[in-house]
Amino acid sequence: MAKINIFSENIYDGWDVDQKYFNNLAKKILKFYLSEPEIQEGCCLTGYEYDTVSFDFLYCDGAKTHEINKEYREKDYPADIITFAIFADTEPEERFIFDGEINLGEVIIALDKVMEEAGKKSVTKEYELAFLISHGIMHLLGFDHQNEADYNFVIGLQNKALKAVGYDKI
Repeated sequence: MAKINIFSENIYDGWDVDQKYFNNLAKKILKFYLSEPEIQEGCCLTGYEYDTVSFDFLYCDGAKTHEINKEYREKDYPADIITFAIFADTEPEERFIFDGEINLGEVIIALDKVMEEAGKKSVTKEYELAFLISHGIMHLLGFDHQNEADYNFVIGLQNKALKAVGYDKI
């Protein structure tokens, strides 16, 4: 198994996220995904040799995701999560591996939206954050949900991953 490097930064004052805990959780989720045959067959890492996989988390608020959405995605609303899947979204012939390391990209999560959604779903904010982290990692690996079948695939694997790492409340 490759080494996993995760950098995270929290610029949101309303929740002092335990970044070490959630980075370790993200590592467990990624390892789970990479052990699944459906992921191994179709993810952006397939066919590449590497020693290290890295990606970043930015924890912020909905105002920041709204700004990013407008600037980079031409969408005028705050999002709970935005994923820039740098490796997966690059054409295969243009992908690069630097010193054996693949940088998958960045996951940006609005913590105020996480808390709001957790309240609507009657789940803990930690569960909702774990759910979004698992979702972001699926996007980093190149999986999207443009149709119902893809959505069901992504959500099904997310729920399986969360259960495998001890988050089985849906």
